[in-house]
Amino acid sequence: MAKPSANLQRLLDIMARLRDRETGCPWDVEQTFATIAPYTIEEAYEVADAIDRDDLVALEGELGDLLLQVVFHAQMASEQGAFGFDDVAAAICDKMVRRHPHVFGDGDPGDADDVRRSWEEIKRAERAEAGDEDTSALAGIARGLPEWQRAVKLQERAARVGFDWPGPAPVVDKLHEEIVEVQAEFAALADAPGDAAVRDRLEDELGDVLFVCANLARHAKVDVGTALRRANAKFERRFRAMERLAQADGLRLQDLPLDAQEAYWGRAKRGEAGQG
Repeated sequence: MAKPSANLQRLLDIMARLRDRETGCPWDVEQTFATIAPYTIEEAYEVADAIDRDDLVALEGELGDLLLQVVFHAQMASEQGAFGFDDVAAAICDKMVRRHPHVFGDGDPGDADDVRRSWEEIKRAERAEAGDEDTSALAGIARGLPEWQRAVKLQERAARVGFDWPGPAPVVDKLHEEIVEVQAEFAALADAPGDAAVRDRLEDELGDVLFVCANLARHAKVDVGTALRRANAKFERRFRAMERLAQADGLRLQDLPLDAQEAYWGRAKRGEAGQG
C-alpha cells in the first residue's frame, strides 16, 4: 500500500494537469469556484448517504470524491495566487489545535457539552480577532447551509441563551397551532386562487410549520436530515413495491384511480410489516 502522502501528491499533480490551460481537460479548465460548489455539496451528501447505508466500500470512494472537491478548489485558488492545498491543510491543523486546548494544552476537557461550549467560545474569539463586529448569539451561522440545517443551528444558538421551549410538549402544541394557520391560508387561497398576497402568506405559514418540525426533531435529539432521508427511503421503497404489485396484477399504476393506488400502498405497507 502506498503512503498517503504519495497518493495525495499524485492527486494534486493530476488536478494540476487537468487544469492546465494548454494540455488539460476543457471541462475542468473552464470551471470556477461557483460552478464547482454544487458538486462539492452533492459529494458531501453522497458521503452521508454511504454512512447512512453503512456501506464502507462506498464510503471509501465517496470520501475520495469529496477530497477531490477540496483539491479542485485549492488548485483554482493556487492559480490565482490566493492559497494552495498546503495552506488549507496548515490552516485546519492550526484551527484544530487551537480549538482543542483540553487536548493540546492544559485545559480541562470536562464532558462533551463543555467541549462544545468551549469550541463556540473560541470561535467567537476568532471572529472578534478577525474584526467581525457581530456579537449576536446567532453570529457565524453560514447562510450556505441547507435551510433545515440552518434552522436547527439557529435554534441551538438561541437555546444557549435560554430562548427555548422547556421540552417537546409545547413544541407539539405550537406545531398544531401552525397547522391550523396553514389550513386557514389554504381556505383563503381557495377563495382567491390568484391572490399573490395569500400565496405569500401560505408560503410563510408553511415555513413556520417546517421550522417548528425542525425544532421538534432537535428536542427529540433526532437529526433532521437523517430523519428525512429515512422518510424518503421508506416512501421510495413502498412506492416501488406498489409498482411491482400492480405489474404482477397486469396493471400500470398510472392507469389506476387514487383509491386503487392507495389499496396497493396498503398492501406494500403490510408486506413490509410481514417481513419485519
